[in-house]
Amino acid sequence: MKTIQEHDQIILMRNLTEFGLCLGDIGTVVLVHQAGRGYEVEFLTLDGKTIGVTTLMADEIRPIGSREVAHARLLNT
Repeated sequence: MKTIQEHDQIILMRNLTEFGLCLGDIGTVVLVHQAGRGYEVEFLTLDGKTIGVTTLMADEIRPIGSREVAHARLLNT
C-alpha cells in the first residue's frame, strides 16, 4: 500500500458528523504525525472553502486508488 505523505489527497474511512463529512469524502494531508500513525487532514468544498481541519488516525483514512472518481454532493451543515 502507498505511504501517505503531506499534501496527498486521501479518502475518509468514517463519517465526521461534526463537520458534515461522510465516508468517502476527500481531504488533503497537511501534517503527518509519528511516522504515519496519525494525520492532520484539511477538508475543503469544491470552491476552496475550508470545512475543517482535524487529526485522524491511520485507520481512518486511506490513499486514493488509481481507478476512483470524485463525486459531488451538498454539505449537510
